[in-house]
Amino acid sequence: MIIPIGAQNAYVLNQGIQRNHHLTTAAICSFFDVLFISLGVFGGGAILAQHELLLLFVTIGGVAFLVYYGYLSLRSAFEDVKGVTSVKHNVKGRRSVMLGALAVTVLNPHVYLDTIVVLGSIGGQLDHDNRVSFALGTTMASFIWFYGLSIGAAKFAPILTKPTVKRSIDIGVATIMFVIAATLLKSLWLQYL
Repeated sequence: MIIPIGAQNAYVLNQGIQRNHHLTTAAICSFFDVLFISLGVFGGGAILAQHELLLLFVTIGGVAFLVYYGYLSLRSAFEDVKGVTSVKHNVKGRRSVMLGALAVTVLNPHVYLDTIVVLGSIGGQLDHDNRVSFALGTTMASFIWFYGLSIGAAKFAPILTKPTVKRSIDIGVATIMFVIAATLLKSLWLQYL
């Protein structure tokens, strides 16, 4: 559930490439995954599924966020690429990076749908002992994924910062954001048609 590239993974990847507080970014994303998976597995998934208006609000807000993030990625892909190989070009302060990580996590509907609703509904069907094991396993997978992505991006930054590679990543991220937003809009359309 956490591996497909979405807004959150794209942000972690970009911070890793820039080596800009990338471990802090991974920690924030992992922390919220633990929180949301726990909420979902231990009852929150059922609550969110029962409140259609809340789910609608989260989805509409998420669509707006995904479109905006896609726009930023697309704009980045077609900006003047002089100096792209200089990683220090886009360095942001720790506070700015932390706020960005919070935004791609808390404002992202896929985080809620994947962790609280989907994983919550799977884990919620298990007996107590297996539910705890399921929650521990999924949260460990989250930590491994986010830290692996962050550290891997930092390690391969010299390759990933080449203008053509960076442009391809930005276009790919923008495309994925727009596709996810369109999919969410389609599901809303079909649900309320």
